[in-house]
Amino acid sequence: MAEYYAEFRRGYPSQVFDALQEAFELSEADVVLDVGCGTGQLALPFASRVRSVVGMDPEPDMLRLARDAADDQGIRNATWMLGADTDVPALRALMGERSLALTVIGQALHWMQHDELFRTVTPLLRRGGGIAVISNGTPLWLQDTAWSRALRGCLEGWFGTTLEASCGTSSHDRLRYAQALKRAGFVDVRELAVEYSGELSFDQLFGGVCSAIPADQLPGPDDRVVFAERIRQALPADERFTEHVRVSTLVGQVGDLDS
Repeated sequence: MAEYYAEFRRGYPSQVFDALQEAFELSEADVVLDVGCGTGQLALPFASRVRSVVGMDPEPDMLRLARDAADDQGIRNATWMLGADTDVPALRALMGERSLALTVIGQALHWMQHDELFRTVTPLLRRGGGIAVISNGTPLWLQDTAWSRALRGCLEGWFGTTLEASCGTSSHDRLRYAQALKRAGFVDVRELAVEYSGELSFDQLFGGVCSAIPADQLPGPDDRVVFAERIRQALPADERFTEHVRVSTLVGQVGDLDS
C-alpha cells in the first residue's frame, strides 16, 4: 500500500501552499506539523517555505518512503516521527508550547479522533498560527462519471461490501470538522478551495485505488493482476478517465492565547 501511495496518491496544487503561507504568515522561522503525513505529499512541499517540517504517521513504511523522497529531493529540514493522532500530546513535552505555526492534516482525518486532536494541537500553536484540514478530492469510486460508477460497482463486487464512506470529503464531513474546530476554540474558521480537472491513465487510476486499500485487504501479488484486469474490463472501453478535483482546505486560527 505504501508504495502505491508514494507513486500514485494525488499531490496538492501549489495554490494550496500559497494560500496557507499567506493565511498564517509562514516564514523561515516557522515549524509545520503534518499529522498522518503518509509519504510526504503535504509535508515536503512546505519544506522550502519554513524552517522545518515534522511528519507524523503510524505506518513505518509510509515514513520510510517519505524519508526516501526527502533525500531524493535534497530536503534536509524534514523530521519523521512514528506516531498517531493520539501521540500528538507528547510533542508538547518534546517541542514545547507555542512551537508550531501550523498543523496540517491531509485526507487522513477520517481515521482520527478529530475532536480530541483539535484540542491537543491548540497548546502547540504560536500566536497567529492554526490548523488546516485538507480534503484532496472525492475518492475515485465516488465521482459523478460513468467510469467512476463502473469502478465502484466492480470494487463492491470484489470486496463484497457497499462503498459509501467519503473519506472526509463530503460537505457533511466538512461541516462536522468546521463545527469541531470552533468547539476547540479556533476562530475565523473558513474554507479555501482550489478546483481543477485532469486525466488519468489506467495505471494511475489502478494505483490510486490500491493506495486507498488497507494493506490487510489489498490483493496479494498473485491476485493483483486478476484484480487489475477485473477493473479494466469493468470500465467503459472508449472513455477517458477525466476527474474533476476540488481541493478543500478548512482553516482555523488559534484563539486568544491570553484567555
